Formats: sequence, C-alpha cells, structure tokens
Amino acid sequence: MSPDRDPARRGERGYDAHASGSEPAAGAPLAPATGARPDPGAAMPPHAGTGAHPGAPPAESHAAAPVRSGAPAGAPGPGTVPQEGRRAPADGGLGAVARVLGGRRRPRPAPGASTTAHELAVRHRLLLALSALLTLSLFVSYEGVHGDADPLRTSSAPAVLSIDTALYALGEAEQDAGAATPTSDFQKQISVAAQSLAAAAGDDVGGPSGRQALQTVAALITVYAVKVQQAQLQPAGSALRQAYLSYATSILTDQGSGILARLKVLQKQQRAAVHRQTSFGPLLWLGWAATLVIALALAGCLLETQLFLRRRFRRRYNRGLLAAGALLAAGLAVTLLFTVWTHQGMTDTRQLLDRRLTGPAITDAGRETAAHLAHTGFRASAAGGILIGGVLVMALAETGLRRHIDEYRFRPR
Repeated sequence: MSPDRDPARRGERGYDAHASGSEPAAGAPLAPATGARPDPGAAMPPHAGTGAHPGAPPAESHAAAPVRSGAPAGAPGPGTVPQEGRRAPADGGLGAVARVLGGRRRPRPAPGASTTAHELAVRHRLLLALSALLTLSLFVSYEGVHGDADPLRTSSAPAVLSIDTALYALGEAEQDAGAATPTSDFQKQISVAAQSLAAAAGDDVGGPSGRQALQTVAALITVYAVKVQQAQLQPAGSALRQAYLSYATSILTDQGSGILARLKVLQKQQRAAVHRQTSFGPLLWLGWAATLVIALALAGCLLETQLFLRRRFRRRYNRGLLAAGALLAAGLAVTLLFTVWTHQGMTDTRQLLDRRLTGPAITDAGRETAAHLAHTGFRASAAGGILIGGVLVMALAETGLRRHIDEYRFRPR
C-alpha cells in the first residue's frame, strides 16, 4: 500500500506539516509511523515554549486539516491521528459485514483431505446389502427345488405306484373272473386293489376331488367283485352267468365311467404332478443364475475390501472378512451340492415312474424310488441354515469393519 493511501501515514504527514508550518514537498520522504520522538536537532515547533512535551500532539486550538475533496464520508482526513494500537482491516470491513449477514462461515475441507471414512462406509453398506440380497435369493432358489422333494417322496411317487398296483391287480382279477368256481386268486387280487386305493387316498391323491374319485372307484370295485361272485355261482354256460359277467366287465372296462378308465385318469394326473415337482423351469434357472452372480459379487467385494484394508491400515488380514468369505464359500458349496443331489434323484424318479410298471417291477420301482429320494427331507430342512448363514455373514462383515469405522467417525477432519 502506498504511503499516500495509508490513513496512519497521512495523519503523521499532516502532523509534521502542521508542526513545521508548511506542507512537505512532493516526493519528500515521510516520517516513519513507529511512534518515535522527533529529532532534537530539528526545528522546534512554534508551541515549544509553552511547556508542552516535545513529542506531544498539537493543542486543540489548532484547526483540523480540511477533508480532501472526493474522500468518502467518515474517512480519516490528512491531519487525523489514528488511535494507537488499531489498524484498518485488510478487507476494508467486508468480513464483518459477511459475518453479520451470512452468519459464521464453515471451514472448507482441505484439498488433500482423507477419504478413508467415506470409502469404509461405502464398502460397509455394500457388503451388508449384497449379503442380505444373496440370502434372500439363495433361500428362494433353494426352496424352489427342495420344497417339492419331500411331497414327491411322501405323496406323489407312492400314489403313482399305488395306482399302478391297483391297475395290475384288477387286470389279474379280470382273468380269474371267468373261472367256473370262485377262486382265492380272484379274492386276493381284489384285496390288493382295494388296499392300493386306500394307500393312494392316504397319500392325498389329487386333493379333495382325487379322494372323491378314489372313493367312487373303491365302491365300483366292490360292486364288480359281487357280480363276479354271483356269476361264478351260476351253472356254466347259463344265460344268467353270462349276464352277470357281462355286467361286471362293463363296470371294470367301460371307456367313460369304468374302473380302469377312472384309475388311468388319476394316474395321468399324478404323473403330471410328478413332472411339475421334478421340473427345473426357467424361473429356477433365472433364480440360480442370479444367486451365483450375487455370490460372485459378494466374494469380489470381500476380497477388494480385504485388499483395501491391507493398503490403508497395513494389516495383512482381517479376521472378520476372512471368516465371512470362508462361510460364504462353504455355504454356497453345500447348498449347490445338496441341490444337485436332490434334483438328480428327482429326475431319476420321474423317469422311473413314466414307464408302465407291472408285477414285480412295481416293487422294484418302489425300492429304487426310495433310494433316489433318500435324505431329501434332511436336505430340504437345510433351508433354515441359509437364513442363519446369511445373518452370520452380515455379522462377520460388520465386525470386520466396525472398528475402523468407529476410529474414523470420531477423528477430526
């Protein structure tokens, strides 16, 4: 700032000019504004004989220097002496005005401020979100496969085998119905058919409508057995015998309402239920594909967070994140293995039940079906473990990052 613009120096110059009785020449150096006493060898001012101190300011009788034209109102004049210890603000007073009008200004963050707290928070939220999403997706996909395994093992497959057994027994009974006298083989086959239908009804074949159809078939089998017995009591070759046998055959083989036709409809319905329970449709493929993608994303996020912590905090391993990654890998491997085993067993069961089974083949098919669907109930119950495992993964990720997050939360920025 030039000496002519400094109020303090203008005041000192005015004082010197007033004390000497003349204005300083243009370009002459001004006295320094340090508060030092005047040089004793200099000319004494006119009021030196009044007893005033050599460095004292002029008396009040002297008129103040006139204000320069063009100076703003309130600006110090050329002869005004500034108060000792006060300086004009460097910003011309704008800072005080800004504080009054806009309140206290917030400090700006330094250009090189640390972003560790933000990066930790982002990774923390991402790990928790991916863990929750993976848990939900894996649970739904797992249930989509294993949820039908137990009904297939306990209901659908046994019902198909029971209906096959009833059809085979009724076919054998039809061959024994033409005997001259009642035989034990006929009664045995009728008993087998009735027991098979009772077993199918216990397996809840087709719901309420299926049970009603089975009750109707059981009643028709009773009527069929009675007519055959009445025919066998008649003399051979008699018209009454032929009438009884013809009526019994119509009950058994009628295309619209016969016993065999009704049983074949139920058999078709049960095989359709087996196909529906053992199919791996587009929705399941989509669900498992999404599950694998989310699992890979979560694994990559765990690995990247581990590397980030190693670079930033110089820690070789984070136990919480390592445990979460190990639990993720183990849980996903177990669920995939259980799903492959269950689906393969269900596929083999469907292929076995699609064939026409007769005689001893029905018994063999029952044993093979039980072997294919063994332990499916245990594997289906593992769905609850998926929820527990998901909560554990989230807890381990939280534990692994919480200490660092708390450390940066209370650190001054």
